[in-house]
Amino acid sequence: MKGPLEGIRVTDLSHVLAGPACTMILADLGAEVIKVEPPDGDDARQFGPFKNDQSGYFISINRNKKSVCVNLKTEEGKRILRDLIKISDVVVENFRPGTMKKLGFSYEEMKKINPGIIYCSICGFGHDTLPEYSSKPAYDMVVQGYSGLMSITGPEGGPPVRVGTSIGDLVAGHHAAIGILSALIHREKTGEGQHIDISMLDGLVYFLENAIVRYTMTGEIPGPLGTAHPTITPFQAFKTKDHYIITPIGNDKLWALFCEAIGRVDLIDHPKFKTNPLRNENKKELIPILEEIMLTKTTQEWMEIFDKYNLPYSPINTVDKVVNDPVVNYRKMVVEIDQPLVGKVKITGTPFHMSKTPGEVRTPAPLLGEHTDEVLKNLLNYTEEEIKTLREKSVIN
Repeated sequence: MKGPLEGIRVTDLSHVLAGPACTMILADLGAEVIKVEPPDGDDARQFGPFKNDQSGYFISINRNKKSVCVNLKTEEGKRILRDLIKISDVVVENFRPGTMKKLGFSYEEMKKINPGIIYCSICGFGHDTLPEYSSKPAYDMVVQGYSGLMSITGPEGGPPVRVGTSIGDLVAGHHAAIGILSALIHREKTGEGQHIDISMLDGLVYFLENAIVRYTMTGEIPGPLGTAHPTITPFQAFKTKDHYIITPIGNDKLWALFCEAIGRVDLIDHPKFKTNPLRNENKKELIPILEEIMLTKTTQEWMEIFDKYNLPYSPINTVDKVVNDPVVNYRKMVVEIDQPLVGKVKITGTPFHMSKTPGEVRTPAPLLGEHTDEVLKNLLNYTEEEIKTLREKSVIN
């Protein structure tokens, strides 16, 4: 099947995670993504785990792309980038604000090269921001802390905890992809390109969900609650005889079924626990009762009981169990690729399951500069002699 973005060409100047996460989405959906890397490659190529000197980190986020290795600090390298911009629909970068302008490739300059270009910038605090934040460096952990996300993550009463993945980068990448798709639709209607300004901070503030409104409506400053939900009870993980189980009891009907399942029908209409607001108000009394009950059986035993009552639940799976899980594999969310210099390796699949134009993992992550000659020759019409000269001058690898 052809991807829905077939025919869309993306020049990808991004590195490490936020930008590459965005362009991987576009590539999974069929766009031609040309990753322009400096002579030493994307920094992510230096992040482990490694096999045969190849980075698993890089492999995990750069499938379906082509790699062109160009020294943009040279005039010849800048010419190559200008030529790529001419034939591209989208440019993605995640440098500090000002970096692209210094190179001569601000949005205003790109518009002169290609008036319809969609230029997506991703950074920590945005391009249109307060002056003191315009060049402030930002990593995922910086925005996790600054956004308030870390203040509500971790055990109740404990220290702030980083979310287990680089959620600030990944959310920004997804928002960038949504922005690009929207801009492509706008251009289809009007012929106009535009600049997309994605901030990692914006993304995590947007993802704070009800924490913002809890403060603005009540004055309460939310804190970490472990696995518990701040306004729904019981909605958390409980320790079992051998592990843990999650029980999100999201309404009063489920509460009645849950009480039957655990053998405590007397709790259903208890004056302190009958409704969710009451359960939430009296959770310090309710949760110890439930904790004691849940310790009486193993996780597997509770799973079998909850299945009989059609209750929502989940064990807390470790990554090895996820990789081998039947539904995860049925949905092709772990796929095997044949990675050059590494061999067979399993990576995450694509979540875009569509009946006509599904996302697809077609090719492994590229080696550094693997497609340089192909792109220069077939897309930009450089001659063999020109390519040879550029290589001799160390403009390309």
